[in-house]
Amino acid sequence: MLRVAALILVVVLCAWHAPAPDPRVLAMLNANAATAAAQAGAASLAQYPDGEFVCPMDADVRASKPGSCPRCGMKLVEGIMDTVEYPVHMTVTPQPLRAGIDALLDFDIVNPRTLKPVRNFDVVHEKLYHIFVVSQDLKFFLHTHPERQGDENFHLGLKFPKAGMYRVLSDFYPRGGTPQLITNTVMVPGAGFQAQPAKITADLGPQNGPNAKAELVLSTPHPVAGEKLQMYFKVTPDDGIEPYLGAMAHMLAASSDLIDMMHNHPFSATDEKRNAYKQLQFNMIFRREGVYRVWIQFQRKGVVNTVAFNVPVQAAF
Repeated sequence: MLRVAALILVVVLCAWHAPAPDPRVLAMLNANAATAAAQAGAASLAQYPDGEFVCPMDADVRASKPGSCPRCGMKLVEGIMDTVEYPVHMTVTPQPLRAGIDALLDFDIVNPRTLKPVRNFDVVHEKLYHIFVVSQDLKFFLHTHPERQGDENFHLGLKFPKAGMYRVLSDFYPRGGTPQLITNTVMVPGAGFQAQPAKITADLGPQNGPNAKAELVLSTPHPVAGEKLQMYFKVTPDDGIEPYLGAMAHMLAASSDLIDMMHNHPFSATDEKRNAYKQLQFNMIFRREGVYRVWIQFQRKGVVNTVAFNVPVQAAF
């Protein structure tokens, strides 16, 4: 954590009077996140026999014949391809960037095998491209979908609310590849820039959305890094809970230093206690110790509810 804080401080000093942050520092931050994601992906893959169909997103979902994943709705594929990261070249204009002004984020995805731009994508949860933007202090959260323009890149207009570091998580499925979760970093210089990771404490209490409430129950009171954790979200009232972007809910979990960012969907969604509440079960493995900010999004009667919890994770014994 100290190393991350030091890197951010270097960027601040460089960016304050320069048109853009030092790209070597941004590359190092992105490389740290990419390495963690690659290691987690490699650890989750297994050998799949011929004739077995697998969900490309939820690799534990398998079938003996073609079909759709009952969890996320994606088309099952025979076997599973090796996980290869597709680089996302993100540019932000104008420069220098300032808080509160209109900015344009441009996303250019490259095929690592051919080094050519990717033009064909498969739809994932009703969209070609999902974007999550999280601020360094974890107070700003955005889940949105960039538009594709004539140049076939994806573009997103955004106003960054204040100075600081922002992590941008791209979620997409290049045709012929595997589902991707790629992070980029944006530095917004200016007054109030905090050169340190967020300091958050555990918060597992009930959270209220616009028209529903969520309570969190963990399978163990003391989650441990590297071990499977069941997370049960009890949503009330139960009536009117409906799919949102092709799933009963979406989760984004982020470590307080924003190195680890994970997008997940419910393992199951059930009506409990005679429809007293809707239970959304997520299965998670947190990679490192620390406190994670966990956002879940679900829809009730056409209204999207976004609530957040702070989940403490202990070091493995």
